[in-house]
Amino acid sequence: MADKNRLQQVVESAVSEVLQKHMAAIREDLVAQVLEQIGPALAAGAGSTAQASNAPADLLKAISVIHAGNNQKEILRGLLDGAVSYCGRAALFVVKGGAATGWEGRGFANNDGVKNFSLDVVKGVAARTLQSRLTYTGTTDDMDGEFISQMGAPAQDRNIVLPLLLKDKVAALIYADSGSSQTPTDDAALEVLVTSTSAWLEVISLRKQAQKDGSSEPVPERMEAGAAPVQTVSSYSDPFAGHAPTHAAKAVAAPAPRAAEPEPEPVMAAAAAAPAVAKDAFAHLSPEDADTHRKAQRFARLLVDEIKLYNQVKVSEGRKNKDLYDRLKEDIDKSRATYSKRYGNTAAAGADYFNSELVRSLAEDDISIMGANFRR
Repeated sequence: MADKNRLQQVVESAVSEVLQKHMAAIREDLVAQVLEQIGPALAAGAGSTAQASNAPADLLKAISVIHAGNNQKEILRGLLDGAVSYCGRAALFVVKGGAATGWEGRGFANNDGVKNFSLDVVKGVAARTLQSRLTYTGTTDDMDGEFISQMGAPAQDRNIVLPLLLKDKVAALIYADSGSSQTPTDDAALEVLVTSTSAWLEVISLRKQAQKDGSSEPVPERMEAGAAPVQTVSSYSDPFAGHAPTHAAKAVAAPAPRAAEPEPEPVMAAAAAAPAVAKDAFAHLSPEDADTHRKAQRFARLLVDEIKLYNQVKVSEGRKNKDLYDRLKEDIDKSRATYSKRYGNTAAAGADYFNSELVRSLAEDDISIMGANFRR
């Protein structure tokens, strides 16, 4: 037992040291990848606004502030602070149980009015964003009338709502408009900031979890090389737990818990948590074989999560066109080989957790989305 505890301490120390050592490289890699994905749209929109803050250096600075955050509150506040350089007003609404509740705002005459505001997500631009997980723009009439009445209409009859995604679920909605300015919002820059925030929240999650339990599971090759790690288990605390709507939610939301009931699962954890393994799933196996199956299952999830994090655009397009495997063939085949090398000759070989995770996570349990060339 003493040897096991000592080994755990050594692993915890090694994992923490490696993550801390590569944090600067992780930040730089994330920034480069985000700008590569959205750079063309950003360049196309650069000439449509007169804002001096639209220079690439300023955008990189705003992303750096987000990546300097060490917890949810710091990261999300960095997002809002950076967003108002590219719009007049910005607000973040946390999505829970079908309802969107205001967290904080920037640029409003009364920023406190955003807190706890229950946004209408049944209709309008907010509803379209929540349902499609895509960014939408609209007019003042497309926005919650009570929100506009309370916070004031923008000078330009236009707004944008962006989804903050975690584990392919909308964890929050970001609202932005021109405020009192006649300068239009820079939609491309806002998308860069929101996408970068989503990626960094996933990185922070993995770092905290590694520091917490020092997982002994081997790290994939791309992460060993200093690339951005992926989240496999959520360790988020809930910065929104104390926030409740100040007026009745207009969304179709779950019934409010009674006072004696525990607080609902945090929004970020609910969006990012990996599926739980049934406690008795391997009860019929020997302890050694059961442990091998669990490790193989976790490793499969880690590999597929890495594919998703590095190929968000391809995943989205592949799901729409039902050709995911063709678009991600190189990454999938490489990860499959890595998985097979580690678990192909173990007790877990017959379970084929990697392909099962591809279908579950990438194709959302619809194997036809993988395409005709996908082999199990």
